[in-house]
Amino acid sequence: MKQELKSSLGRAFLTIEPDPANRWIHVDWRGYLTAENIKTGALAYTEALAKANYSCVLNDTRGVIGPWEHSIEWVVNEWAPNAAAAGLKHFAMVVTPASMADTSAISFYEKLTAFKAEVFSDLDAAKAWLRQFSRE
Repeated sequence: MKQELKSSLGRAFLTIEPDPANRWIHVDWRGYLTAENIKTGALAYTEALAKANYSCVLNDTRGVIGPWEHSIEWVVNEWAPNAAAAGLKHFAMVVTPASMADTSAISFYEKLTAFKAEVFSDLDAAKAWLRQFSRE
């Protein structure tokens, strides 16, 4: 079931949608992300991943405005190990090249050890990479 999370201002910042055909959770982030938005969203899609019994996430950040460096340490040190424990094994992150969010994504990718992640600028390439693992 598709889920949409909204900020305190009523703006959607995350859509979470299980993709049964591909056996992954597709998440689509939008706007400026606060630390609280990131925590709430990451925990929500990790729950959806565990509930669906999938091991892959397609994480689309092309709609993000600005960096999210403020949450890198939490994402890497707290969320990632918990997500791996919930079953996450492969994570495809789609970014807009040369954006501030792209810089944050690279920082996340460089520090991550809990599961396999790749950063893509092309949605189709991210899907193709993830399909290798989503049927396991």
